[in-house]
Amino acid sequence: MGPGRAVVVGAGILGLWSALRLRQAGWEVEVVDGWEPGHPRATSGDENRVIRCGYGGARLYAGWAARALAAWRAAESEWGTRLLHRCGVLWMAASARAEPYLRSSLEDLRALGKPCAVLDPAELARRYPQVRTAGIRLALLEPDAGALMARRACLAAKEALERIGATFRRDWIGASTPAARSSRGSARRLEAARGASGARYEADRFLFACGPWLPSLFPQLLGRRIRVTHKEVFYFGTPAGDDRFDAARLPVWMELGAECYGVPSLEGKGFKLHPDLPGRRVDPTTMERRTSPRFLSMARACLARRFPALRGAPLLETRVCQYESTPDDHILLDRHPSLENVWMVGGGSGHAFKHAPVIGELAAEAVASGRRDGIPPELRLDHRPRGRHF
Repeated sequence: MGPGRAVVVGAGILGLWSALRLRQAGWEVEVVDGWEPGHPRATSGDENRVIRCGYGGARLYAGWAARALAAWRAAESEWGTRLLHRCGVLWMAASARAEPYLRSSLEDLRALGKPCAVLDPAELARRYPQVRTAGIRLALLEPDAGALMARRACLAAKEALERIGATFRRDWIGASTPAARSSRGSARRLEAARGASGARYEADRFLFACGPWLPSLFPQLLGRRIRVTHKEVFYFGTPAGDDRFDAARLPVWMELGAECYGVPSLEGKGFKLHPDLPGRRVDPTTMERRTSPRFLSMARACLARRFPALRGAPLLETRVCQYESTPDDHILLDRHPSLENVWMVGGGSGHAFKHAPVIGELAAEAVASGRRDGIPPELRLDHRPRGRHF
């Protein structure tokens, strides 16, 4: 007989990796989600996500990223599907204000023993002539980094879980249920507040990994702690017969000081560009996912400034997703203060996907042991944010 039964609410990447670690530890695991893994409303959806170990001096997350990179490689081998494109990450500082972050990222990489190279504008232009270097003060190349295939990773993680005996249920566990049938500080039974199934979920431990739905499920605890805002992503067509913007010849790139980043064409998808600016608050369930002329104009301005050959490139596809951000960008992992067997993980702040194997391991250890000891203080509910961290 195993350690017990756990219900994981949410089949995004954090819920999937947490469920995987719990199942590997011998727990009976059921994952419950309103939709399928990698669905268009999920923060874990879309085609790809950046993975990099330079973190502007945030050594906790730099170290996590290095561990996660190894875990993603192992998963790729074990699951038999390509998840990682190691095309590198190119950081470009376009202002004096951006240089300290880049230099701190260089220190992160050196402390981790990761390969890296500092490029002056002349060397940057020599290596990547497709990039217009005007205004770039300094660049940093992290060759071991790259991009993860996000939706594919979610589907592969689900299949891996099913192979080792976890079960999935498509249902909606709503805001009124965490305290349902609770006694002596435990939530022994949860009821599906929405959906047609009317199913009841009983378990020894519950983990809520609900992404942008987490603050609405726990409004008193998280309504002010996690802000859900919209983001826009654009995929542009590259010229016929021109491979300069493919991952074989161009890394993932970030222009610090201009608040935009992009991913080279992976597997023929197109050149991805994201203006990384604050968006309006949204409801992830009801939001219509339409891009705006304002963000498209910013994306095209970035193309014209840094990639002249893509000026006027046709727009192939658009995506609207969301961030669920905490005030200082620290991820949240903690136990419910009133329910000893209910745990929460979320607040990804745009950088959680890459860390999912490590966060999942931390979450599984906390859920299984019922202890908070292994959770870094800055991730806990009693942490008091002091400004933006990254």
